[in-house]
Amino acid sequence: MKRRTLLSSAAALAAPLAPLAARAAEPLKELRLDYATYSPSSLVLRRFGWLEEDFKKDGTAVKWVFSAGSNRALEYLNASSIDIGSSAGLAALLSRANGNPIKAPYIYSRPEWTALAVRKDSPIQSVKDLKGKKVAATKGTDPYLFLLRALPVFGLKRSDVEIVALQHADGKTALEQGRVDAWVGLDPLLAASELDAGTRLIYRNVAFNTYGFLDVREDFLRERAAETRRVIAGYERARKWIIANTTEAAKILSEEAKVSLQVALLQLKLRTDLSNPQPSQEHVAALKAASPILLSEGLVKPGTNLDKVVTDLVDTQFARSVLQSSAAAA
Repeated sequence: MKRRTLLSSAAALAAPLAPLAARAAEPLKELRLDYATYSPSSLVLRRFGWLEEDFKKDGTAVKWVFSAGSNRALEYLNASSIDIGSSAGLAALLSRANGNPIKAPYIYSRPEWTALAVRKDSPIQSVKDLKGKKVAATKGTDPYLFLLRALPVFGLKRSDVEIVALQHADGKTALEQGRVDAWVGLDPLLAASELDAGTRLIYRNVAFNTYGFLDVREDFLRERAAETRRVIAGYERARKWIIANTTEAAKILSEEAKVSLQVALLQLKLRTDLSNPQPSQEHVAALKAASPILLSEGLVKPGTNLDKVVTDLVDTQFARSVLQSSAAAA
């Protein structure tokens, strides 16, 4: 009797688990990704439909959502509106430190995409001249954090300038119309303002530009590891295609961002490094070096262990097999 009772109990316990296991094995109904003009690989992927082609056999629809900046991509991830999104590394670190459950298993670029800019006729020549001035910036993005890191280099504090919170495109317009004194721009908008409006860059520092991270919601990465690997493989295909077809990729960027081909070429050829997509200790070290600004500016809770947040964010192992397979097939 005891044996039958135990077997019956085990069967009863297993019964509700069976549907759960079946559901876990079901194909994904919809894969939700962002695309952004600051992530050329996402534009190439979307244009050619490579992920749609790959996931079609599973009956999975691919939905693309436009991100106007890292802040938008991270908001969408935090709200579970997308599964995978693109952002700057320091912006992703800030978001994770403030509770956004994301991991970063892939580097889509090493850009110099931001700098401090003023109008061509502005008397401002240096960051130190910004004291008491209005500076447009998109909060929660690499340009905003670039500004906060640049100010102390020239002996200024955040309170020494008036930060006008505007999305990147609105910041460009505000600068060119003279409604702000400076703008912390983002390519391709920054490159367009330089070439089309004569905007001057008063401070560049490639070390203050953090990497382009592909961010994945932790629950999606855990439950849909195979699908995430396929997305990364798609990004790898796009990365290699851009390297081999830079002018064609620039044409796609110019069409999507509504900028000239010259602007797109400036962004892709001179300000975008696509050579190292594997997250590594290089990226961990760069974020740890940049992270003190988040504490000193009160952007995270006092006492936050940012070194641990960096380690939790940057996944240096997940994409390794995908990248090795891609390299072997090349």
